[in-house]
Amino acid sequence: MTRAARSALKIDVLVVSDRWKDAEKARSIVRRAVTRAAAATRSTTPTELAIVLADDSTIRSLNRDWRGIDAATNVLSFPTKSAGGPHLGDIVLAFETIAREARRERKPFTHHAAHLAVHGFLHLVGHDHKRERDALAMELAERNILHQLAIPDPYRPAAMPPAKQAAKHCTKRPAKPPLKS
Repeated sequence: MTRAARSALKIDVLVVSDRWKDAEKARSIVRRAVTRAAAATRSTTPTELAIVLADDSTIRSLNRDWRGIDAATNVLSFPTKSAGGPHLGDIVLAFETIAREARRERKPFTHHAAHLAVHGFLHLVGHDHKRERDALAMELAERNILHQLAIPDPYRPAAMPPAKQAAKHCTKRPAKPPLKS
C-alpha cells in the first residue's frame, strides 16, 4: 500500500466495553491488521471504517437485531449500503468470545483478534463464505494477510502431542472450523 493510500484509510477504533483492559494495545492490533488487509486487497480509494471493541452482550444484541440469531459471536461486519460515500462499514469484535476461542484453540488472544479484524474487513470489501469456493478464497486471503503480519495460520490444527501429529498425517485434512460473521 502506498503512503498516500495508507493515509487515505481512516480507521476509528471505539472501545465500548471495560473487558478490553489494554485498550491501546487492542486498538493498535486491530488497526494494524485492517491496514494490512486493505493493502492486500488493494483498497486504495479514500475509505473510512469503524472497529468497535465490544463484549458478548453487545454483539449478541446486534446479532439478534440484525441477523435474527440470539447468540453471541466473535465478529460482525456491517458494510455500508450507500454507494459513493467514504464510509466502508463497521466491524464489531466481542471480547469474551474471542478470549474463549483463543484459549480453546491454544493461540494468543492478540493473534485471534487480529484474524477476526481481517475477517471482518474482508466481509466489508465483498468477501463471503456461504459457498465452499468462496469460503476457500476468503480463507486463503486471511492466511496471506496474517502471514504478512507474522501471525501463524489460524486454520492449522492446535498444537498436539507428536504421536497424534504422526497419526494425523495418515488421515484426511480435518474439516475447517466454521467461520462466524
